Amino acid sequence: MFAKETLSYRALPLPDRSEMTDAEMIAAARDFHDTMRRRHSVRDYSPRPVPREVIETAIRTAGTAPSGANHQPWHFAAISDPAMKARIRAAAEEEERHFYDGGASDEWIKALEPIGTDASKPHLTIAPWLIVVFAQRWGEFDDGTRYKNYYVPESVNIATGFLLAALHHAGLATLTHTPNPMKFLGEALGRPASEKPTMIIAVGHPSEDATVPEVAKIKKPLDQIASFFD
Repeated sequence: MFAKETLSYRALPLPDRSEMTDAEMIAAARDFHDTMRRRHSVRDYSPRPVPREVIETAIRTAGTAPSGANHQPWHFAAISDPAMKARIRAAAEEEERHFYDGGASDEWIKALEPIGTDASKPHLTIAPWLIVVFAQRWGEFDDGTRYKNYYVPESVNIATGFLLAALHHAGLATLTHTPNPMKFLGEALGRPASEKPTMIIAVGHPSEDATVPEVAKIKKPLDQIASFFD
């Protein structure tokens, strides 16, 4: 992406400037909140296909996220191939069985009970797409020499949030999944040693009988998640 000779600062006039009245800003903020409050983590998927263009556009949206030094230290591997999804499911379920059979503390297992999860992950093969998020610990200049990436977890987390919002905005359901360890994902998808998998996101349409845990609808009120110092 980078050439050493282009690493210099040059200021540009702010593009795409937004001009809104206070009332318009309030309405826009409320509209977006109304959209996002209807987002749910879904475990029950329909096999209905999702056009690749939708996934591509959502990933482009994720790519607009801010990042440390603008290094954009992320990679998104989008998978619809049934055989590869089956391989990922098998490996993920093996790791999950270790987790539920003693790899996790009793406290952690207890915390998961209201969510209703277990080692079985059928969504990994039923959902039409899986997106594996990778964090890039270092990059390479055009001459092949390495450069360090900065604020990698923060940058990748912001981009992943953009991705989830974009997919929801497109009418799709998602589920984030973090098997531990996830080393098998890099090997399965042929990613370089510089990249570390952070998450699998199942993407698709919810099934007709899809459910969500009742506890998932309980969100902390504003006074518990924010402080204001006017």
